Amino acid sequence: MDRPRWLALLAEAYGTNKQPEEGLKAVSEALRVAEETKECLFQARLCQLKGELLLKEGAPGAAARAESNFCEALAIARRQQAKSWELCAATSLARLWYGQFKRREAYNLLAPVYDWFTEGFDTADVKDAKALLDQLASTGVRSSTEA
Repeated sequence: MDRPRWLALLAEAYGTNKQPEEGLKAVSEALRVAEETKECLFQARLCQLKGELLLKEGAPGAAARAESNFCEALAIARRQQAKSWELCAATSLARLWYGQFKRREAYNLLAPVYDWFTEGFDTADVKDAKALLDQLASTGVRSSTEA
């Protein structure tokens, strides 16, 4: 039953070691197992990780496919009310948009998710989101409600 989680860790390790193709194989297997067993706990993380690996792979159309995976991860996390997974997915999508010069959209997506957190500011995911928000703010981006 815990196989999707272990496959996610394996996929992440492949990505870290510059082997995104192998990581994508592990994620695909994890998603298949999760679908088969109805084990949905790591589904948002798997979709987000798939998007990250697609970007690392760099194949044609990777950005669009990654964006689709990030959006799917975000929707799953919101449906499951999994705030940590939501923050990870929002950070990945905001980072992609930042690189595509969609900086206001990136800020407007990430800021409310980050603002939900009242603790855990020393965790890697929250630090990562904060660093991206600071980077966005340094470019003069403000939320649409502040503009």
